[in-house]
Amino acid sequence: MTAPLDQRTARNIVEGRHGDPFSVLGQHTLPDGSQCVRVFYPNVDRVEVLARDSGMLLAVLDPVEGAPGMYDGILPGIAGRYDYRLRLSRGNDSWEEEDAYAFGTVLGEIDEYLLGEGTHGQLWRALGAHLTSYAGTSGVHFAVWAPNAARVSVVGNFNEWDGRRHVMRRRGPTGIWEIFVPGVAEGALYKFELLDANGMLLPLKADPVGFGAELPPNTASVVRDLGQHWWMDNGWMATRWHKHRIDQPISIYEVHLESWRRVPEEDGRPLTYREHAEHLVRYAADMGFTHIELTPISEYPFGGSWGYQPVGLYAPTSRFGTPEDFRALVEAAHGAGLGLIIDWVPGHFPTDSHGLARFDGSALYEHSDPKEGYHPDWNTLVYNYGRTEVANFLIANARYWLEEFHIDGLRVDAVASMLYRDYSRKDGEWIPNQHGGRENLEAIAFLRHMNEQVYAAHPDIMTLAEESTAFPGVSAPTDTGGLGFGFKWNMGWMNDTLRYMGEDPINRKYHHDKMTFGLHYAFSENFVLPLSHDEVVHGKGSLLSRMPGDDWQKFANLRAYFGFMYGHPGKKLMFMGGEFGQWEEWNHNRSLDWHLLEQEPHKGMQRLVRDLNTLYRGTPALYQLDSKAEGFRWIDGGNAAESIFSWVRMGDEGEAPVLVVSNFTPVTRHGYRIGVPLSGHWDERLNTDAPLYGGSGQGNPGGVTATADSAHGCAYSIEITVPPLATVFFQLSGGE
Repeated sequence: MTAPLDQRTARNIVEGRHGDPFSVLGQHTLPDGSQCVRVFYPNVDRVEVLARDSGMLLAVLDPVEGAPGMYDGILPGIAGRYDYRLRLSRGNDSWEEEDAYAFGTVLGEIDEYLLGEGTHGQLWRALGAHLTSYAGTSGVHFAVWAPNAARVSVVGNFNEWDGRRHVMRRRGPTGIWEIFVPGVAEGALYKFELLDANGMLLPLKADPVGFGAELPPNTASVVRDLGQHWWMDNGWMATRWHKHRIDQPISIYEVHLESWRRVPEEDGRPLTYREHAEHLVRYAADMGFTHIELTPISEYPFGGSWGYQPVGLYAPTSRFGTPEDFRALVEAAHGAGLGLIIDWVPGHFPTDSHGLARFDGSALYEHSDPKEGYHPDWNTLVYNYGRTEVANFLIANARYWLEEFHIDGLRVDAVASMLYRDYSRKDGEWIPNQHGGRENLEAIAFLRHMNEQVYAAHPDIMTLAEESTAFPGVSAPTDTGGLGFGFKWNMGWMNDTLRYMGEDPINRKYHHDKMTFGLHYAFSENFVLPLSHDEVVHGKGSLLSRMPGDDWQKFANLRAYFGFMYGHPGKKLMFMGGEFGQWEEWNHNRSLDWHLLEQEPHKGMQRLVRDLNTLYRGTPALYQLDSKAEGFRWIDGGNAAESIFSWVRMGDEGEAPVLVVSNFTPVTRHGYRIGVPLSGHWDERLNTDAPLYGGSGQGNPGGVTATADSAHGCAYSIEITVPPLATVFFQLSGGE
């Protein structure tokens, strides 16, 4: 028999209230030098200690009186510490296990220091659940940050979800808890069970740094091995830096994986990651896009949030497969010459009890005051960006997607909601900053630091901000006071131009400025022109259904608008379904209406978008100077009476300029004279009114030659036919 345990200590172990079970369980040296082993295994009848290598029986442990499930015993001799394992029996069954309390710490001093300091750039390699080997024994190392918890346990299908079985070791003042659990393998389900500072049991928590999750509505984390992929995209990774420059063509296809395409023969299930790797990648490449952008794929419990309320920031959603399956999608995109961008949500998180909300019983990730820590628009919580550990958690997550999954870009959601403390709040519902202002200084500092960190580690990627205010310098370098993003979504352009397009053509002359106003600030940021998912939901209707007129005019309007967009300065983004004229508003619960492509108007729309992408990518004047005023010149931006817009796009020296003419009335204009900056022949490169696209066939086949007749302030001009509800592209092919 061993020296008797203090009854309170034994009771705390049995009740799962002991904050440091490693000081009690496992092997310990007693005052007389003998070796004692103590274990806690409820629901077993017998516990034996075996020598790990030889299997020799070292001791049969005795039940501890008054502490059901606890066993202890003295090992033979005083030969020092033993390498041992356990043989457990219940009735006629017996099995062998390693004792988790026989193993020491895994986290090193450097990890602990960086975690405590909040500067661990690869935090996910220290925290989370990692398959590893300890002293020749395979298992999983679990680690989690919970500084205000009185006790943290890992529970799962490997210990009957019993929080008393694997209580973790606290690592000093950092608030990190860890344990190596032998025998746990990939695919194991787990959560963390915590007692708050007052000893109250909290709801079971998913791992904040978990790499996998159960299929919703189940909420457990899943052990996943991140180290098994051999990447085959070296060619892409070596050259992608060039594809993300502001002087390169960027045309993004935005996709919600769950509703892009479904399998009707299998109850309408969504495609898997690997099926998307085949079908989505081939389609986007064929359509001429340069990038695919995915709505958030971090694990999210509520499908109706489309991923914008994530719980598992480090876990690709299990709806479509495993992390390894998601890597296959990324790799397929790269193999087809496509970049892959994901929407990233550091702006808020949901209140689900298994998530980050009051994770250790305190406002750990969020602010305690709802005036700072609650989003009324989305019923979500706001991260405490001023806490170094929280900022580290988020910035490391950004790097995680770039490094573990070779993601090419992060589009940061809801940046405006992060920048301002009064966002969507009434007077009295928000707290001013230290200077009395409305700016969220901590969030601003976080965004700058995030961009600095990810670009320093991966200068060949891009970050994009969804930001809808006039906050200055969103895409300016941080050393000049900017936020450091590579690009900013031009929400003002989107809102203004869609309002204009929704007007009946007869009234458009009264709203002419909505199409021209964007050029007043077009070069203040590195802009992306987004026709995103937000424009085809919540009763807004699809892009096609929002166009005025009969069916022919609706298609013509949308074709003309797409032409206007591709001729306008700024990179391009189009949400799925828009490219073939989806009639119905987007529904995340069902597939796009691919059957519409059996109808010629929809096929024509699809051909147009494909050809616009081809023209755009192959015409430097349409992208090289996107962010510079010298790349754009109005020819006539003031013809409100006829709702005609004309302008020239220019590239670097030596590149042929492009003339773009948009007519937003159903009236064909014959003999229409337009000034051009240079003499020579102007080829008609693309006409959205071409019969191939479903148009009326009005245009200028073969192009036109400029004459020395001045117009619109230009020494030369051309006389053209301007098709109805159409955009036409001309490019200079001959010099003077």
